[in-house]
Amino acid sequence: MIYPDLELEIPADLGRVHFVGIGGSGMSGIARMMHQAGVPVTGSDRSANYSTAALEAIGIPVAIGHDAANVGDADTLVVTGALWQDNPEYRAALERGLPVLHRSQGLAWLARGKRVVSVAGAHGKTTSTGMIVTGLLGAGADPSFVNGGIIESLGVSSGQGSDELFVIEADESDKSFLLYDTAIALITNVDPEHLDFYGSREAFMAAFVDFARGAREQLVISADDPGAREVLAALRADPAFDASRIRTFGEAADADVRLVEVDTSGPARFAVELAGPDGVERHEAALSVYGRHNAVNAVGALAVLTGLGFEAGAALAAIAEFGGTKRRFEFHAEVGGVRVYDDYAHHPTEVAALLDSARAVVGEGRLIAVHQPHLYSRTGLLHREFAEVLERGADHTVVLAVDGAREDPVPGVTGALVADDFTDADRVAYVPEWQEAADYLAAFARPGDVLVTMSCGTVYRIIPQIVEALRERVSPEGR
Repeated sequence: MIYPDLELEIPADLGRVHFVGIGGSGMSGIARMMHQAGVPVTGSDRSANYSTAALEAIGIPVAIGHDAANVGDADTLVVTGALWQDNPEYRAALERGLPVLHRSQGLAWLARGKRVVSVAGAHGKTTSTGMIVTGLLGAGADPSFVNGGIIESLGVSSGQGSDELFVIEADESDKSFLLYDTAIALITNVDPEHLDFYGSREAFMAAFVDFARGAREQLVISADDPGAREVLAALRADPAFDASRIRTFGEAADADVRLVEVDTSGPARFAVELAGPDGVERHEAALSVYGRHNAVNAVGALAVLTGLGFEAGAALAAIAEFGGTKRRFEFHAEVGGVRVYDDYAHHPTEVAALLDSARAVVGEGRLIAVHQPHLYSRTGLLHREFAEVLERGADHTVVLAVDGAREDPVPGVTGALVADDFTDADRVAYVPEWQEAADYLAAFARPGDVLVTMSCGTVYRIIPQIVEALRERVSPEGR
């Protein structure tokens, strides 16, 4: 893995820029915006996907497969943090003495001179960023933005706007969220993660305190999340910090923007109470997305928009038009009455929220989870927690092999760790081989069931196999 050098001076003129790992949702968004800004851009990735095809369609050359020759006559390299150190393009750039920027530094270059709204948090930041962007556009603003996922209604993860606002999903995994000159910060939650990088919970919390302290105009932060409340306590104990810049949101009684009366029997419905010029205002809302966590995300987005000066009712109505982002409970197919969804959830808290949301669409059927453990380090640390939330939230779970991504295998750490921690062995199956898993799911599922794959890894690629296996079950002769 490649971490950003937070002390690196980013060149004012990048020249020709080559992106290594350009197909990632964040990388593709940054590449698109540089291209729109007139920067000559090329890229490469290990495999083609929706994003690489979209980039090629607007004139960005993309090589599939990594080779030193792909660097060509580039003046600057931008790399994804998930890159291995022995990547031939990365090595070639180092040997030529080219500036090598982490993805976050490419984003910081784009956001220079803008009024930056940075959205951070262990969970919910992609959706919250999408809600803020949707709300701003619906309220008549024209922001620039880079999100970690494609906003369904827009079909892109980034956009070049004409006004001063620049909304970004700020990644805490490697401290890169500290790179941005943030005017308004939104912290959705502070659930300790990425301890393989930070080394301790204390270091993780300290980074969030630093991020929160750096918000020049306003800090919008959860009033519900225990970690966020720790950050608040640290800030309020600092006499040098102006506590008047803090605005809280959530279901807590002391939240400045308070969520009440949540109904998740369908797409989330709720009410919001917040201070107005004539006392406490109350507004009703009905979202297009499911789940209590999305009601919370919407209220956080509302707190940002009203903090920017937008009227609460109009802002909430605009947020309500948000239709989701790709890989966030994204519907793929219905075969023989079995509905197949995919989601990015890769932490126990996210899995719990996803399964809670999915319950609203299951009806009389069963909820079947397909869990791909992501990273050996995360699986080794949290396999019991994954088993607990999967067993509690799903009717049946299929556990796949670990997607190690940037990590080398760890002896003894496999998906079986998660499956073995279920208290009821009949509610889980460990099936590491993908075709075997697809066949198992097709045989197990019945009309009315909802099947959802979950991981930030490669699990979405099993969906065509599952769909084909379901079709074979429904019509084995291909009729």
